[in-house]
Amino acid sequence: MPIDITKVPIHLGPGGTASPVEDFDWSDERLAAYEQATKADGADGRMVMMFHMVGAWTTWERHPLGAEVVLACTGTHRFVQEHDDGERVVVLTAGQALVNPPGVWHTADSGEGGWIVAITPGLGTEHRPR
Repeated sequence: MPIDITKVPIHLGPGGTASPVEDFDWSDERLAAYEQATKADGADGRMVMMFHMVGAWTTWERHPLGAEVVLACTGTHRFVQEHDDGERVVVLTAGQALVNPPGVWHTADSGEGGWIVAITPGLGTEHRPR
């Protein structure tokens, strides 16, 4: 049965497991429930999701337990990574990918919009205002 990845993320776990994350949304409650349900996977767990981004994020985020992979499907996306030696800007267009290293703060601006796929180590993700 097909999964609409724009509505139902997939959790990748240790040992090659993959399972849909039913009834997912971006509420604090649902994110906490996802984190609790996948906590045993530790740094090996990843959430795969596809979403449409428009404009600039209002926050920075980082993933202390692992690298995040971002794939641009459509549009142009400007990512900013905050490294010890300053900010690095990476612009992605369709078919290009980016790795946000573990623990590196990052934010984005997708201008008029486009689709991305993110493979994210959700456990321990932190946010701060932009």
